[in-house]
Amino acid sequence: MKEWFIAQDPVFQAFLAGVFTWSITAVGSLVVFGLLKVNRLFLDAMLGFSGGVMLAASYWSLLAPAIEIAERSGTPGWLPPLVGFLAGGAALWVLDKSLPHLHLFLPISQAEGPRTSWERSILLVTAITLHNIPEGLAIGVAFGGVATGMEGTSLGAALALAIGIGIQNFPEGVAVALPLRAEGLSRMRSFWLGHLSAAVEPPAAVLGAVAVMYAAPLLPYALSFAAGAMVYVVVEELIPESQQGRHTDVATISLMLGFVVMMTLDVALG
Repeated sequence: MKEWFIAQDPVFQAFLAGVFTWSITAVGSLVVFGLLKVNRLFLDAMLGFSGGVMLAASYWSLLAPAIEIAERSGTPGWLPPLVGFLAGGAALWVLDKSLPHLHLFLPISQAEGPRTSWERSILLVTAITLHNIPEGLAIGVAFGGVATGMEGTSLGAALALAIGIGIQNFPEGVAVALPLRAEGLSRMRSFWLGHLSAAVEPPAAVLGAVAVMYAAPLLPYALSFAAGAMVYVVVEELIPESQQGRHTDVATISLMLGFVVMMTLDVALG
């Protein structure tokens, strides 16, 4: 299996990695069938863990390689990360303001973005979908970067990123499917909407891979762009959501655990 995967085209590898992370979201969404008992403590811990994984991935899997690649190409090591990181955050800010969505645990009156008649369930799904766009792009950029042959990229690091994002997609599946069930949706519809929130990851991964393969000089900017987008999501959504309940210490410790898990994966495999 390993040899077969290595032999595949990088774009197809990125697609498979996106499908993998999407499937983990689907596994998390299965909680609506009663396969796992989930309470607010668990959700807060998982949201914190997800934030830690994304923060660590932003540096170890994206910004650090971007700095190394920029320095090796003769560009000031700080320039591509600075430009790409701010551009990624700005892009997510624009999406955040342009797309109607609702953060977990909030009443529909506090929905963000343009006014809409969308149901609360659709607004919740849209919010989680926003999380998954930068994750898919990050995976694609990582695998596309390997195809360029530039030093600072490796298949192991790309796989570590996909595994880390897959791990934190489990609680995202839980976090969207359970509120949908609580809204009165059937178990099956809650499951489908829950896992479809991550359906954007495979196409986003393909887009990221193609972009850097056909414009290799953009690689450090693209890596930093994905990092900026992911950090925006963590600070704007995951951390505030995990800190709204009574389990703030658990959420904080879980974030630190998520960080060290992703850091360990990247260092060990990258």
